[in-house]
Amino acid sequence: MTADAVRIGVDLGGTKIEAIALGASGGVLARRRAATPAEDYEAIVRAVADLSRALESETGGRASVGVGMPGAISPKTGLVKNSNTIALNGRPFGHDLAEALGRPVLLENDANCFALSEAADGAGVGARVVFGVILGTGVGGGLVVDGALISGRNRIAGEWGHNPLPLMRAGEHPGRRCYCGRDGCIETFLSGAGLSREFCARSGETLTGEAIAARAEAGDAEALASIDAYRDRLARALASVVNIVDPDVIVLGGGLSNIARLYEGLEKLVESYAFSDALETRILRNVHGDSGGVRGAAWLWGGARGEGK
Repeated sequence: MTADAVRIGVDLGGTKIEAIALGASGGVLARRRAATPAEDYEAIVRAVADLSRALESETGGRASVGVGMPGAISPKTGLVKNSNTIALNGRPFGHDLAEALGRPVLLENDANCFALSEAADGAGVGARVVFGVILGTGVGGGLVVDGALISGRNRIAGEWGHNPLPLMRAGEHPGRRCYCGRDGCIETFLSGAGLSREFCARSGETLTGEAIAARAEAGDAEALASIDAYRDRLARALASVVNIVDPDVIVLGGGLSNIARLYEGLEKLVESYAFSDALETRILRNVHGDSGGVRGAAWLWGGARGEGK
């Protein structure tokens, strides 16, 4: 394989950085990981550059580099905004990384990279309009149309997690304060912390989403009720996406997407809240798991399957 057929993707997370090299057909040629020096901006730039160079050495030469990261690049300033890795905010990350590597680098929000990956060769392959959803520490999303990632004029397309939860019940209003400064954001209800709070309110115990799912599988009444409440809120939130975007496929990702019970009756619930007499949108679990973001970062440079830019 020639070097110019290799695409490197980097997933910059809050605790770890994962980098992979993809061949032209999407096969993984090499993979490396490192801890994220989250409080040291210059160290983050060095770590991403070092991982990229190591993969190039392993695969035999120069490659394109795409990076998925928390937050977005402001179209006004060219600086990072809205990142929960605080050290990145207000910094020219794209410029600095390109200088470190000596070539152009494509950057995108990590949820956008997940959506692109699942549209390119995952659960949404073959669909014209794919909305990718992240349900984890935060709640994000990305939109892919005809194989192209839609970032939007303000580079915030897909940020459904920072809209208010639709159709709030009496016990939900006005909602919890979100880190963005507003009350009742979807993220405060559908993040991992949101599910944990729901379970704690019912049982008095504080458990992770994974532990709550295990309790539900064992028949625990509070766990079952908590997941039912979560599913209903997810359905209301997704119905608003359907009303605006009307995608062919919605792909769920992030740690909470592994809870099998979420999918039971979810499409019917979304149908009941959407402004339609029927719902043909498929709601699917992701194919690539935790590798979705890093694969999508590699596909930012386009190619046989992905057309990210």
